[in-house]
Amino acid sequence: VMAFSVKDLVRLARDAGAVVELVPQVGDFVAAGDPLFRVHDGTRPLSPQALRGCVAVGAERTLGQDPRFAFRILVDIANKGLSPAVNDPTTAVLALDQIHHLLLCLGRRHLDDGQDHDRDGKLRLVYGTPDWPDYVTLAVSEIRQFGEGSLQVDRRLKAMLGHLTEVLPETRRAPLEQELTLLGSAVERRFRD
Repeated sequence: VMAFSVKDLVRLARDAGAVVELVPQVGDFVAAGDPLFRVHDGTRPLSPQALRGCVAVGAERTLGQDPRFAFRILVDIANKGLSPAVNDPTTAVLALDQIHHLLLCLGRRHLDDGQDHDRDGKLRLVYGTPDWPDYVTLAVSEIRQFGEGSLQVDRRLKAMLGHLTEVLPETRRAPLEQELTLLGSAVERRFRD
């Protein structure tokens, strides 16, 4: 799923007296025959073709409505730098610098709750959207795993997580602190001294 039209889906749901649920998230793979929608509480029929026309499906992810994709690209760059064939922790650290910037910007924003209402305030559209812990896990977990044992990567991860914990609102701290704990355990395993 590359993108979807919130405005058109809300309009269709309102006209049918329904709540439309988009099953996959933007960026998710959808196999032939997988459901795209669930329709709840409709008072009038809703055209499957009209619903399908509100969703762009393609072969590749895009950045337009898929912010996880930006993180995925940077994490993949870091992971490639940490592979034994390349062994370039500096590339991983440079990717972490960009991830740090993205997490900082994202952590200061209100994240989408995956619900849209019509002009009368009635819920009409529900869709999956990543939350803060999803972003933190995506941004950190693989790099922590593949970078385990690299002083440069471990230091940069610790600095990034520590900084974000200090400057972001209290509501953002729990997943950052969890990643710091996991990083501390990994460092203890690799560097007993």
